[in-house]
Amino acid sequence: MYKYKHKIRRSNTSNLKDQIRRWWWLFLLPVVAAFAIGFVWPFIQGIYLSFCSFKTTSDATLIGLGNYGRAFSDPTFVHSFWYSALFAVTSLIFINIPAFAVAYALTQDIKFSNLYRTVFFMPNLIGGIVLGYIWSMIFDGILSHYNTSILLNSTYGFWGLIILICWQQIGYMMIIYIAGLQAIPTDMLEAAEIDGATKTQTLFRVIIPNVMPSITICMFLSITNGFKLFDQNLALTAGQPFIMNSDGTTIKTTEMLALNIFNTFYNSNAASRGTAQAKAVLFFILVAAIGLVQLQFTRKREVQQ
Repeated sequence: MYKYKHKIRRSNTSNLKDQIRRWWWLFLLPVVAAFAIGFVWPFIQGIYLSFCSFKTTSDATLIGLGNYGRAFSDPTFVHSFWYSALFAVTSLIFINIPAFAVAYALTQDIKFSNLYRTVFFMPNLIGGIVLGYIWSMIFDGILSHYNTSILLNSTYGFWGLIILICWQQIGYMMIIYIAGLQAIPTDMLEAAEIDGATKTQTLFRVIIPNVMPSITICMFLSITNGFKLFDQNLALTAGQPFIMNSDGTTIKTTEMLALNIFNTFYNSNAASRGTAQAKAVLFFILVAAIGLVQLQFTRKREVQQ
């Protein structure tokens, strides 16, 4: 009786697998449709609109490469690019080194390590806008003793954004590093200890090479997040303070790329929307290119376990 029931169960399982193989496209269709509607079509339409002059998508008129010419000649866009690049590189260093150090410390069998992991990770659960306003009040409370504000000094604004993004993302990167550290084969660490390697030698000769996949992921996330930063930038400084050029253009000294595109699109001049769309396409190409170069560079240094 048991063997008979077992055969029936195996037969039903086999039939179910056959049905899944036959109708796999039916399960995949909703995902593909959602991806096409939510990403592919808006992306294609965005590229098309970057060559147009428009107030709304229904009255778009092709004008060629004019929008791209205005984007490259816009001093605010050039400034925001270099500002974002400096921010991305600085945040890359100030996020990943502490995140790796904390992850390394929390994998050394210390007490309450799970509690510490939770505490470090919690800031990542807070929204960027909320974080921006919280840290704005903190910085202004501190700087008020010196009769200044984060909105009046571009240096304070830059380092304020660095502190904010580090406080938010170190815990997230820490989790990725912990996963990489825990995946290191114990026999490698034991072999290094038997050979008389010091902790420093073990760290740089064994641990870091084996954690390179985690380093690759964390560096990619840090660089792309640094360039894409928007809500924290909007809430903390909104691009202030301003500098007025001799030609009448206004440079927002702490304005990053995403915020510059946003401000350009919602400028009082509706014709600037095509320029903003061209900036968005250039922004996508820039972030994608930098991300791919970084991935190619770090993956070459990964070791096979």
